[in-house]
Amino acid sequence: MTNRYTLSALRLPVIDPTQAMDLIFVEGFVGETVIGIHESELDRPQPLVIDVHAGLPHARACDTDRIADTIDYGVVAERLRRLLVEHRHVLLEAFAENIAEILIHEFGARWVRVKVVKPRKFDDVGAVGVQIERTALQPASPRPGHCAAVVQLLASGMLPGKA
Repeated sequence: MTNRYTLSALRLPVIDPTQAMDLIFVEGFVGETVIGIHESELDRPQPLVIDVHAGLPHARACDTDRIADTIDYGVVAERLRRLLVEHRHVLLEAFAENIAEILIHEFGARWVRVKVVKPRKFDDVGAVGVQIERTALQPASPRPGHCAAVVQLLASGMLPGKA
């Protein structure tokens, strides 16, 4: 079974390890959702505690002092609230992967760490959960003149693969 949120391509470290990262984080976010594999978990929402750390290479906000130049953690928290309502995952692993995908694709994070915890899941255990780290792919550089050549072919009616 393939998980639609699998980010296998994002698991490859592509960021220069010498490049400093600025971390924006939300720790201890608490929400409730229906998630789990046991019958007792499928009838009612249960609490989750979520920690997210999102890395940006030297966030421009350090120089500009503008929220538009960084990741707004208030917006991240709101997006987490929406995800708690909308998701249909059964495993914390898939839920954490979904959060990582959101931080990378919607917020532009280059690196993320996501921790999702079910507190007091068992009477004799303080918490169970998962923690994942993902790295975004660096955007590919377009080949010089490639886009112009494609546009020219399209405009002339010549499409690749068409006779």
